[in-house]
Amino acid sequence: MNRFLAPLARPATYSRWLHLLSPAAVASVWLFISPDKPWMLMVMAVPVGLIPAMRLAEGVQGQLLLTPWERGSPDAAISVASASTWAERWRTVLWLEVRLLLATPAMFATVWLPATSVDLVLTAFGKGPSNDWLIRGIEPHWWYVLLAPLPVLVLLCLITVGGNLATAAARWLLGPTAMERMTALEERTEQLLERNRIARELHDSIGHALTVAVVQAGAARAANDPAFTERALAAIEETGREALDDLERVLRVLRESGTPVGGRPTLVEADRLLDSARGSGAKVEAEVSGALDLVPAPVSREGYRILQESLTNALRHAGSVPVRVRISVVDGWLELEVVNPLTGASSMSGGGSGLRGIRERAALLGGKAKTGPYDGEWRVHASLPLERIR
Repeated sequence: MNRFLAPLARPATYSRWLHLLSPAAVASVWLFISPDKPWMLMVMAVPVGLIPAMRLAEGVQGQLLLTPWERGSPDAAISVASASTWAERWRTVLWLEVRLLLATPAMFATVWLPATSVDLVLTAFGKGPSNDWLIRGIEPHWWYVLLAPLPVLVLLCLITVGGNLATAAARWLLGPTAMERMTALEERTEQLLERNRIARELHDSIGHALTVAVVQAGAARAANDPAFTERALAAIEETGREALDDLERVLRVLRESGTPVGGRPTLVEADRLLDSARGSGAKVEAEVSGALDLVPAPVSREGYRILQESLTNALRHAGSVPVRVRISVVDGWLELEVVNPLTGASSMSGGGSGLRGIRERAALLGGKAKTGPYDGEWRVHASLPLERIR
């Protein structure tokens, strides 16, 4: 029983009926002007439906009254967009025709069925002959009162069935096309990729700065040398300023959609990473070959972050140890390698988010990255293509 009564308790059931009745207002005005040509409304719906903005207007109405729980959702079954193709325009025309066809019985049912209930009650008490064509000419009997709720129940059934029918038609005729679904999917994919990129940016830049600051502070406390402490504080200050700049870039992307990424650091600025690592006590030997300024910007930006995370990883897990860095541009590939000794205190593993981010960055560019122990050392090796960015 609850299964049949549940729709009657939903507000959407009655908003759908209101949606069905709204074209009846236009039809009533037209019938008042030209009562002998009701079919003209069906003809007029054709040029109106071919207007691109009409699909947008009908979609807004549909979401508000037919599927209010989907309002504003990117996965809504009823599209809210102007028609962009002739197929969408003709589907809008067909939708307007369906609305007009459903509006007529909905209007008569709304008016005549409650009136019939009233007439049954009046007839049962002998209040005069009824003008209702459904019960005209019948003799008054008291038990007609028992039949009075029947037309109302029929109306409630029509409200439920008619609303469901209109909603199904709207989803079919006003639903998003395959192109609209593909566009929405691409937008959501871009948003997810951007969120992942921002997470990697924050992890790499802020993680690098904090690691350098921790290492510098620990070394300064252990050295007990005022001159060394002053240099360590200067290095911490410089690294902190760079981290704040990186953080501001990332926050700008969050605040402003469509912010260009041209302001992100590239491998041309790799010296500041190497100097920062040296300032933390690590002995960094760098070998750079090839023209880094000719590396495509996306590859150079991701290469910078890979180098940053590799140095951060070495400082965090191995401490102030010798680090060998090799950056080369050869045969259409950017080769980047960072190697440091494995120490007893090292707890490096391939499951960290930073190392995983290195592999993800390389994969997004169509390259590959390997991280892990190699001949008693820890090695990060990334190969990024320059010509075939995927």
